[in-house]
Amino acid sequence: MRLLRGLLAAAFLLLFTLPAQAKLPVARAKYNLTALAMTGKPHEAEGFTHLDYANPDAPKGGALSMARSGSFDSLNPYIIFGNPAAELELTADKLMQRGWNEPFTLYGLVAESIDVSDDRSEITFHLNPEARFHDGTPMTAEDVKFSFEALRDYGLPVRRHVYGLVKKAWIISPREIRFVFGEGYSREDVMILALMPVLPKHYWQKHDISKTTLDAPLGSGPYRIAGIDAGRKIVYERVKDYWAKDLPVNKGMYNFDTITVYYYRDENAALAAFGGGAYDVRQEYDISRWVRDYDLAGRKLSKREIPYARPEAFRGMIFNTRRDVFKDRRVREALSLMFDFDWINRNLFYGQERRIASLFPNSELAPAGAAEGAEKEALLPFRDELPPEVFGASWTPPEGDMRSRTRKAAALLKEAGWVYRDEKLVNAKTGAAFSFEILSFNAREERVALAFARDLKRIGVEARVRTVDLAQFTGRLDAFDYDMVIHQWVNSLSPGNEQTAYWSAAAGKMRGGRNYAGIDSRAVDALAASIGASEDRETLVARARALDRAVMWGYYVIPFYYLGRDLVAYDTDIHMPEASPVYGIEWKSWWRGPR
Repeated sequence: MRLLRGLLAAAFLLLFTLPAQAKLPVARAKYNLTALAMTGKPHEAEGFTHLDYANPDAPKGGALSMARSGSFDSLNPYIIFGNPAAELELTADKLMQRGWNEPFTLYGLVAESIDVSDDRSEITFHLNPEARFHDGTPMTAEDVKFSFEALRDYGLPVRRHVYGLVKKAWIISPREIRFVFGEGYSREDVMILALMPVLPKHYWQKHDISKTTLDAPLGSGPYRIAGIDAGRKIVYERVKDYWAKDLPVNKGMYNFDTITVYYYRDENAALAAFGGGAYDVRQEYDISRWVRDYDLAGRKLSKREIPYARPEAFRGMIFNTRRDVFKDRRVREALSLMFDFDWINRNLFYGQERRIASLFPNSELAPAGAAEGAEKEALLPFRDELPPEVFGASWTPPEGDMRSRTRKAAALLKEAGWVYRDEKLVNAKTGAAFSFEILSFNAREERVALAFARDLKRIGVEARVRTVDLAQFTGRLDAFDYDMVIHQWVNSLSPGNEQTAYWSAAAGKMRGGRNYAGIDSRAVDALAASIGASEDRETLVARARALDRAVMWGYYVIPFYYLGRDLVAYDTDIHMPEASPVYGIEWKSWWRGPR
């Protein structure tokens, strides 16, 4: 027994005298990676000197000003409370930095390298010894652990969810920290964890991170807050001795000495101020305004339309299938037939818009033709639950003249139990009139909804358009208190866990959830969940396309339209690199130069 105790004591002593890395091995790990792609290989080659959409020789100096609509009341962007000022991310570095010329790849920033297990359940961050906060204090693993715990407890919902899946986080050394995920994690979660901003523990221990504030927090990024006019203006100044200015992800970036963001009441006021020379650069989102209102007398500007390859927002009029009137797919298809996009595009948008036909418009993720290969394999287990059209051609917007489409819509509604009486469409059994409300907060889209309501009258359907302020809209959206709502889902070239938040039955029952349509389908649940588990790009694309078919052929949304290019006007002495990233313009790579 005495010998056994001695052996155990020796083993215990040996365990705690081994180097930290030997005590805590990462099973089946890839070591000392400086980049991590969601699938496939990083776009930038090993040892790259700068991102290929940045000009490493861009001069530093000058000022840049831009505008936003509305106001702000907080300089704390990490919590759900308050309306934080724009561009606060300029002040805080993340563990890893995203590259915008590829679907989803991260490159080393505060973390100069990582070790990650093959199944992505574990990751170790090795911090750059040069990493500093703006007060000169080194960034350490203690700061990373503090940031993780603060954002897990008080952060935005996506972070709180992903960080909550971490089973264990421990500090290996002052510049090394490891995280291990528990049950329920996906391959994407390690990427989201690596996008963690590193917050200064010594600052936030003296301030309440769970509260809004208008005091500038201590940061670490390429800019610091130089001043604010609460709700009206925020000014950032470039940190001349920024610790990471020469790292490959930053070379040629962050070139302006100051960046000012002005706030205006609305977009009309902001455009009028731009015409008067109040700020330098404006990105336009309304093609009508771009075509009609940019002949700004007395101001010499560069105007560019820059194509991109990112998915457009999937935006449209969303049926709330929690309402009895919209539970029948035939009803939803019938109303979709009555949306006269050609008239709307011609009369409201100068014929410049394109119709959305996918959850991922303007990208390779949109399906085309019949489902084949891995795409079809993903759908086959649900053949009995999905509409037969899912296995045929991909969904396309209704075609043909409105007269024939109206006849088809009337026939579908009759099949679903609606009949035309006294110039109104009524339920054949109950006699209740077919009427509903369309909820919006956007005046531009109110015009679209009114045009749609006008056409619905031709088949006896009464649609009332109600436009409310943003606060009321958000409250009703969170409570699913609407019949039909104009809203959107935003996607990237690397869809993942957010697809479950968008389409799952659980999200449809959760207040504030983003399953706005109330979809309750075992097939859609499984397809959405499968995307984040994809181990290669080909599988991810196939599964995204399969989900696309299941949702689009369900007629849960009447899709709107998209442009497929960024519209930007700016002073003629502002310059940008020739190449724009696939996600669109990146103003952080611009600079001032000769006109």
